[in-house]
Amino acid sequence: MYMIIVYILIACAMKKMMIFLPFTLLGCSYLACAQTISLPPVGDNQKCSVVQWIGLVSVSITYNSPDVTGPDGESRKGKIWGGVVPYGMTKNNFGTAGEIPWRAGANENTVISFSHDVRIEGKEIPAGAYGVHMIPSEEKWTIIFSRNSSAWGSYFYDSKDDVLRVDVLPEPCPYTEWLTYDFIEKRPTFTVAALKWEELMIPFKIEANVIEAYLNQIRTELQGPAGFKWQNWIDAIDFCIRNNTNLEEALLWSDYAISAPFVGERNFSTLGTKAKILILLKQDQEAENLIEAALEEPTATLIDIHEFGKDLIKLGETEYALQVFELNRKKFPMDGFTTFIGLALVYSALGKTNRAIKNYRLAAENAPEGQSSYYLSLASELASK
Repeated sequence: MYMIIVYILIACAMKKMMIFLPFTLLGCSYLACAQTISLPPVGDNQKCSVVQWIGLVSVSITYNSPDVTGPDGESRKGKIWGGVVPYGMTKNNFGTAGEIPWRAGANENTVISFSHDVRIEGKEIPAGAYGVHMIPSEEKWTIIFSRNSSAWGSYFYDSKDDVLRVDVLPEPCPYTEWLTYDFIEKRPTFTVAALKWEELMIPFKIEANVIEAYLNQIRTELQGPAGFKWQNWIDAIDFCIRNNTNLEEALLWSDYAISAPFVGERNFSTLGTKAKILILLKQDQEAENLIEAALEEPTATLIDIHEFGKDLIKLGETEYALQVFELNRKKFPMDGFTTFIGLALVYSALGKTNRAIKNYRLAAENAPEGQSSYYLSLASELASK
């Protein structure tokens, strides 16, 4: 009886399977049709990518690179601009109505990505990835940055997706067989990207707020393990001092470096750094008091004081710097080199040339081997003015 029941259940199950089998096969057939395989790019249009950093800000361009030589092997030199790449907008031959710009490359979209907000030709654009299109002309080009970065070329271009348009001037360039994107100028706060092909390039300037990017990164890092070392707070403050920015927050950081629980340490470096912030904030009396306190710290070494004096000269505080270098000389009377260099620097900054010459010559007498002539030459330069 038991075996009969088992056979009946098996038979019912197989019947159900036969009912659903055609649908299962149909599903498998559909999935098989939907699959694709990896094939080489169309023609010689190889995929390329270039990346440039502006401080912490990354700019990347991914594109497909056609060559001047056509698919039939014949050169198209002199026929690219206004020919292979028509001027102006062109009719969309994909079957949809309207006109479209050039895809600024071959095959799928040329894509430009920014890790942070930037400015292109002076106009702001948020961080993100953008499809790049261009409207060529003999005199002026329009570069379009579209929020649709995943379309195939310009065939699905819609002006409603435009995030930014900028106008730029084309420039001649050395012959370039393969369409290439390059960064032709690289500076601390900007770069210039350019499309180059045949004997023409289309440059566009990309600027970044590098200081703000670093400040945001510093703030984030100081909230982690890095924030448990007073030295890191000092480095963050020095960054603000060098760039004369974020001074009010830097003043708070200086207090943290001096006295925060488990982190702060009262020493020459922390006191001196806060003094520099106070000078920039025009809190002169507090700065002077703190400088005196810093110089009395037992942790103050000859080199520490010397570098502090140099920093004060850079800040334009030459009178403070003179006090510091004079104290360094008094505190380390046996030194015959560094203390004289410091005095020479500050006297030169104050326009007291004779005293600067005298101290350079004194330093030269005890200079490390091979350096004496250098300091004598500095004295001679001052004497000749």
